[in-house]
Amino acid sequence: MEETRLIESPQNPRVKAAVKLRKSKNRQQTGQTLVEGYREIRRGMENKWTFDELYFCPEFFLDTGAPELVSIIRASDIPVFECSKSAFFKMSYRDTPDGLIALSPRVGKTLEELVLPENPLLLIAEDLEKPGNLGTILRTADATGVDAVIVCGRKTDINNPNVIRASIGTLFFIPVAEATTEQTLQWLEQQGIQSIAAIPDADHEYTRVDMRGGTAIVVGSEDEGLTSEWKKRASSKVAIPMLGKNDSLNVSTASAILLYEAIRQRRKSS
Repeated sequence: MEETRLIESPQNPRVKAAVKLRKSKNRQQTGQTLVEGYREIRRGMENKWTFDELYFCPEFFLDTGAPELVSIIRASDIPVFECSKSAFFKMSYRDTPDGLIALSPRVGKTLEELVLPENPLLLIAEDLEKPGNLGTILRTADATGVDAVIVCGRKTDINNPNVIRASIGTLFFIPVAEATTEQTLQWLEQQGIQSIAAIPDADHEYTRVDMRGGTAIVVGSEDEGLTSEWKKRASSKVAIPMLGKNDSLNVSTASAILLYEAIRQRRKSS
């Protein structure tokens, strides 16, 4: 069992190293990311995710389960550091920290590492710019039983701490892969999985496409939508009816609508 070590100064080298992980280039160089929050860290532990280090400050604890979680992590032989309030606050990227931050290996798979069932349901997100949207999409993917999420483009790093926060730790138990659009299109063809691209001006509404077989729902950024490659090569292009003044939905909302339609069809046929 690891002993708890004390960090008092905000100038401690470990504190400075943790702060640097807010930037994508430093996460890529070190192979680590920051995970802040009781729920996020707890979900990682529940899904047998191995963290590199844990930092905690009892003065910030908001959840009654926090002391027990620290004990569980300490018993797992993960290095544990108790921090002064000032040292912890410097590491935290939240306005109201809850006293727990972990250093974690970066999350993510290659397409080749994905292990899929027969007739999988996938979600592909291309060029999303807002970490919060990607995190919310991961939660929706979990709620709808998606077998894997594929992130195309690098506008949002899946290991951005705010993605992990918005996903409430979903990133630790749903397979997530990163690939280019071209790699993903080729891989889908090889796997025999149809791609259904959400495009506002598509001729067909989303309920008219059969999603019972192997299916990948493809969504793009709210500002620019999907790139021309998806518009040209997707198996099907579908639209969600817009009956009001606005011409598009938040990407996480659109994802939820399409995924729940896939569930409806699959349940009906079973």
